[in-house]
Amino acid sequence: MMLTTQTFVQVLDLGGTFVFAISGAVAAVNRRLDLFGILVLSFVAGNAGGITRDVLIGAVPPAALATGHYLLASVLAGLITFVFYAGVDRLRAPVLMFDAVGLAFFAVAGTEKALAFGLDPVMAALLGMVTGIGGGMMRDVLLTEIPQVLRSDLYAVAALACASIVVIGRVLGFGYAIPALAGGALCIGLRYMAIRHGWHLPIAHLSARGRAAPDAEKDKDRDI
Repeated sequence: MMLTTQTFVQVLDLGGTFVFAISGAVAAVNRRLDLFGILVLSFVAGNAGGITRDVLIGAVPPAALATGHYLLASVLAGLITFVFYAGVDRLRAPVLMFDAVGLAFFAVAGTEKALAFGLDPVMAALLGMVTGIGGGMMRDVLLTEIPQVLRSDLYAVAALACASIVVIGRVLGFGYAIPALAGGALCIGLRYMAIRHGWHLPIAHLSARGRAAPDAEKDKDRDI
């Protein structure tokens, strides 16, 4: 039996929610939060991107708040991490790859849902990216850290590339399965290469603070 687009999006959403909730719980345990804090970070990391997407496209109440499935997936991920943290932490590399899978799930689901609500293809791709990176950004903000998406290797780029493939495939009339598989594979592939081989975008090596140091040394020499 063929899945409807709505069911397809919900399956991807729940899968991404669970995976990202684990990443939120791991970050919370690393910062020594209590059980409540761990569950809050799990829910935020797993659902903030989807909630943002739904609010922006007018799908209210957001799916994460309209049904208990998303809360259950987030709480389950948080409890698993809390109880079995040592095992989860030892699986750091596999967890990073699961995170890449979750990113692909969310990017595809966000793009598909935006297209279903009639958004322009370009805006749908951007919203797919936002769906993928929103939870991680909110998680890092709550932990008072610079969001990893702004400094992690090809994170947002992988989400945007995935969403773009989905949009192109849909515009060309390939349905939703083939573009989703192609976009998801590209997203996971880019994240794998970034994790394994350190691929990243160019980084500014000389900041304003870095430029100020040589200037201060020159002023000191002149004073002498």
